[in-house]
Amino acid sequence: MRLFLTLVFLPLPVLADTISVGSTVTEVVLYPQGARVTREVAFSAPAGRHDLRIADLPEGIAPGMIRVAGAEGTQAGGFSLQEAGLAPAVPLPLPELEAAIGAAQAARDAALLDLARIDARIEAAEAQVGFLRGAKAEVTTQAPADLAAMGRMIAQEVLAVRESLLAAQGARAEAGRVVQQAEVALAEAIAARDARRAAQAGKALLSVAIAQVADGPGHLTVTHFIEEASWRPVYDAALTRKPAPSLVLARGALVSQASGEDWAGVALTLSTARPTEQAAPSELWPDLRRIADPEQERAYAKGMASEDAVMAAAPVMEAMMEPAMAELDGDVVVYRAPGTVDVASGVEDLRVALGELTFTPEIEARAVPRLDRTAFALARFTNGDEPLLPGEVLLMREGTLIGATELELIPAGAEAELPFGAIDGLRLTREMPQNSEGDAGILTSDTARVEKALLRVENLTQDSWPLHVIDQIPYSEQEDLEVVYSATPKPDETDPEGQRGLLGWHFDLAPGAKREILLEAKLRWPAGMELR
Repeated sequence: MRLFLTLVFLPLPVLADTISVGSTVTEVVLYPQGARVTREVAFSAPAGRHDLRIADLPEGIAPGMIRVAGAEGTQAGGFSLQEAGLAPAVPLPLPELEAAIGAAQAARDAALLDLARIDARIEAAEAQVGFLRGAKAEVTTQAPADLAAMGRMIAQEVLAVRESLLAAQGARAEAGRVVQQAEVALAEAIAARDARRAAQAGKALLSVAIAQVADGPGHLTVTHFIEEASWRPVYDAALTRKPAPSLVLARGALVSQASGEDWAGVALTLSTARPTEQAAPSELWPDLRRIADPEQERAYAKGMASEDAVMAAAPVMEAMMEPAMAELDGDVVVYRAPGTVDVASGVEDLRVALGELTFTPEIEARAVPRLDRTAFALARFTNGDEPLLPGEVLLMREGTLIGATELELIPAGAEAELPFGAIDGLRLTREMPQNSEGDAGILTSDTARVEKALLRVENLTQDSWPLHVIDQIPYSEQEDLEVVYSATPKPDETDPEGQRGLLGWHFDLAPGAKREILLEAKLRWPAGMELR
């Protein structure tokens, strides 16, 4: 058993009585790893000093990140965390479940009382019938007319009592069912209370020293951190071209938690902060370099064998000098889930909607004939006022699911693009025309090489598409290796984003149309050198 103690210096005298209470999770701030949980603790206590024991915290919380605040009229002092929780002999107070048990007991008792009243009526009716059946007239003293009247009266009374008895017996069957239902409800309420108390073995106990200003209700707010919780972004991207280009990005979050307790009706906030990760920059160490004659260095190494053991620790220094993994830049982004949310312990990837963003994209069909046989739809857009976090994107084009991709971090205001699958009706070919030597598009000598390619794009769809064709030529950074190319038609894009040797052509391709691009590259180098 581990016991953690945190003291807040508050002028509280020696503690008096002990009050055991439960708590309610009302708010959760969820991080990519971990969560800050806010619990509300309501109780009633007389004025004075008390030891308040909150017996339903999850195990594994970080003691150093617990904070306790009292409402008006309640002062919070020192507190300690006991991971093992309450001892088995100390019952966990459960006012709501105790109230449910009390109501079930009252309903059961009322049903038993109704059943007892019916039994009393049945017993009285049976006694009355017995009395009437046993009644005997004095034949010698009664006139015949009086005897006949008495007989009729006894028959009528017996009939009325028997009817009352039958009605009571029918009511008893229904009363018996009510009693059974009340007993089942009582048993269920007791079982729920006992199950909650049995679960306290897996809970931690927070003891808080409090001072109550006056008799009556008190209130504490407890916040703590747990590690067994996480969230990650997920998106649905829907692209349409008609009547106008539109890109709708439905944002969501996949929430998981295994804290050991259910979050019911909590206010959920998703934060991009990373409190469990590196908070300070890495530290660099001085890097001493030296030069030496190789022979002297070998002699020095032989004479200083003992120093080899010290140098063997160098990999540790190198590991410390390695740069940390990249972190998200910019301010923390916070998403607040609408309304309240239920997240059961053990749940994985509960999806929470975070709203939609709508963009007006530029749509193109990107064609790479060197590698692909069809063109692919891409949408370029400019992000809005908040960054889009990395996450999986489900892609839909014109209402049809076409695949998924991963979204990288897109800062606010940055340009980005998303792919939206192959366009099967845009056929691509890349042919290497034969030359006089019979080689497919390549003519090579000792000091020169010529490469030829014919790119062809054909639109077999019913729509016109803006094409962006990309191909490549060799490039050189050596003066002795000369690279010259020609292209018909000429490209309108060269070395995009600094990517040497890439060429691009932009044009619209109508339905049924074809387009060809002839590309030739010539390489020359001095005799005696080899092309690599």
